[in-house]
Amino acid sequence: MKQSIIYTVATLIGFSILTKSGFAQKKLSEQLTLTAMEKLFQDTTLLKGAKGPKWTYDMGVVLEGAAMVWRNTGDGKYFMYIQSSMDAYLDKEGNISTYKPDDFNIDNIKNGRSLILLYQVTGQQKYLLAATKLYDQLQKQPRTKEGGFWHKKIYPNQMWLDGLYMGEPFYAEYARLMKKDAAFDDIARQFILMEKNARDAKTGLLYHGYDESRTEQWADKKTGRSPNFWGRAMGWYIMALVDVLDNFPANHPQRKELIAILNRTATAAVKYQDQKSGVWFDILDMPTRKGNYLESSASSMFVYGLAKGVRKGWLAPSFMAAANKGYAGLKKEFIEKAGDERVNLTKTVSVSGLGGKPKYRDGSFDYYISEKVITNDPKGVGAFICAASEMEIAQLPKPAKGLTVTVDNFFNNEYMVGPTGDKIPFHYLWEEDDNNGFSLFGKVFNDAGAKTNTLKAAPNATNLKGTNIYIIVDPDTEKETANPNFMDAAHARELSEWVKSGGVLVLLLNDAGNCEISKFNILPETFGIHFNEDSRNKVQGANFEQGAIKIPEGNSIFKTAKKIYIKEISTIVVKSPAVSALTDKGDVIVATAKYGKGTVFAVGDPWFYNEYIDGRKLPADFENFKATNDLVNWLIKQVPGKK
Repeated sequence: MKQSIIYTVATLIGFSILTKSGFAQKKLSEQLTLTAMEKLFQDTTLLKGAKGPKWTYDMGVVLEGAAMVWRNTGDGKYFMYIQSSMDAYLDKEGNISTYKPDDFNIDNIKNGRSLILLYQVTGQQKYLLAATKLYDQLQKQPRTKEGGFWHKKIYPNQMWLDGLYMGEPFYAEYARLMKKDAAFDDIARQFILMEKNARDAKTGLLYHGYDESRTEQWADKKTGRSPNFWGRAMGWYIMALVDVLDNFPANHPQRKELIAILNRTATAAVKYQDQKSGVWFDILDMPTRKGNYLESSASSMFVYGLAKGVRKGWLAPSFMAAANKGYAGLKKEFIEKAGDERVNLTKTVSVSGLGGKPKYRDGSFDYYISEKVITNDPKGVGAFICAASEMEIAQLPKPAKGLTVTVDNFFNNEYMVGPTGDKIPFHYLWEEDDNNGFSLFGKVFNDAGAKTNTLKAAPNATNLKGTNIYIIVDPDTEKETANPNFMDAAHARELSEWVKSGGVLVLLLNDAGNCEISKFNILPETFGIHFNEDSRNKVQGANFEQGAIKIPEGNSIFKTAKKIYIKEISTIVVKSPAVSALTDKGDVIVATAKYGKGTVFAVGDPWFYNEYIDGRKLPADFENFKATNDLVNWLIKQVPGKK
């Protein structure tokens, strides 16, 4: 608890120092995240009040945005904000303060995605234990006769659009992590039932809620539907769809149906986008009715869902026009300056629901319009941060469009015990979020337009066809893998021919003792590169300066990074056609070679992995994340036809 308090106060003081010292203007996603970190949930981060913080879903929406900003920037303070926020609730056994599973409130599941992120990045069991408690609630959650989750125990027989976002993205992510394959049938069922029971055939819009029993005052006696199309409810639904699809198996028979539902939902949303402002009204289909207003949370959610759907290929590129128009509208209608590199989000409805006590919410137009509209409501703030983060990715140049980047999983083929007790591949893989993973490295490639791929077999002309950039990392030793696959003359010949024909080969080795070098050298020596079996830049504890390397002005690869951290490096000897691309104190650290139509990049450490580019460990003056972006841009330019 004390660590959370100290971190929050110290970090917030640090923000104001940084922003006054001439740093480049931060993007809107960061500016609103900083506002949230300073102004929202102070009862949680500073633990005001005798009862401490209250477990609440709207914090989880903000943390969802913070996670995107962290991945987009490589700035560890955003991850630490997520961690300190969740740590305020948890003990070592993963018990969650103020969480009451027997309430069967599906809103309480939302924050589980932050817990899974924390587990996957840090490996700390308390986060998985806490996430499992939320999963256990879902297993016991009351259901309609058709199998749909009740929104809450106090709202029997009811499904709300909100509940799909609160429960299903977590359900899918947990199921994937813990190999609960049967869960995906259930997840698909929730969306299918919601659409079946809430969608209006004429407009394509979905009503806020559905009462299977038809007994609620707000429920239509024939259909069970609530009376109106509330913007944020449909916003929750489209966000739920695009977030679930991230973890939904590619070969699942109902994946196509979820994508079809997303397309129907997106089509309806675009149909009711206000053409003048580019955003959406609180009640979607009544733009001219007195009292209706442009609402920021729903508008942000639609922009997020449209932009992410296009980026992932689930929606046609034509939907991007509506996302662009919506984002321009968001900035014009709802964003106001709030100090140095800070903004506020205005015009968010604080809450809207159905039924309840003591004030009964009848779902009428007059009811929705009567709810308070406020500035910096966390539901709107989190949704806008997600939308802005997506749009910032979309606005990045896409020089790698059409390219495929493949990471080797043959010469580097290590396994660890996973959370379910079985062996899973690890170490320098795209999908890994922990210290050893390449998830951020892969994201930089993806954001530049490239596809990422993994090759588990020995590389040859057939399985490298279509690969433009091939990365071999840290070849296995016998102490790492029982039966390692060593480099030999045949493999080297296949790879050198691939490079000669235009391939870009990236060799990220390691120091002696942590990497097989002697046999592997047969490949780089083809290009005039020899890795020494040494270990330079040994670092004691947190004495990071021992691993510092300064990059001189005018470096051909690292054009923005000035100082990087690389520890325990195998140095390099070069001869023609290879040249040194970075030398430090007489040692060649990075080498490149032109070979036929192709290019080779070599360095004696796999330092583009998460531990050293995600901002959680290194002091701020190390620019490994910048260097990663520099390298990716350079590699793309080496692909024939991409200069």
